[in-house]
Amino acid sequence: QVQLVESGGGLVQAGGSLRLSCAASGRAFDSYVMGWFRQAPGKEREFVAAISTSGGSTLYADSVKGRFTVSRDNAKNTVYLQMNSLKPEDTAVYNCAKSLRYSRLINDFGSWGQGTQVTVSS
Repeated sequence: QVQLVESGGGLVQAGGSLRLSCAASGRAFDSYVMGWFRQAPGKEREFVAAISTSGGSTLYADSVKGRFTVSRDNAKNTVYLQMNSLKPEDTAVYNCAKSLRYSRLINDFGSWGQGTQVTVSS
């Protein structure tokens, strides 16, 4: 069973950058589509980005397209989320999760990590 641990969050000024990491333990990491999601206070969790098993295909939410980049290193069992040009509205807890489907639907994903807080100040 794959367990996921996110890291890399923090406090950054608007316009700044952060890189989140999600390290997976367990087997068959390269068999799973990996996704990033976020949840802001008082809001529902929302899709941010997903990457296919090989890393050759990616999906993004419209709100982050052109600013965020998802990537993975299957040799290191890790998926990344590079976040540039951050905005205050990007403030949220960011989680990674795995799926057997190439999807942006939250219900297709499971094995959620504990999350990492990203706070963007204006």
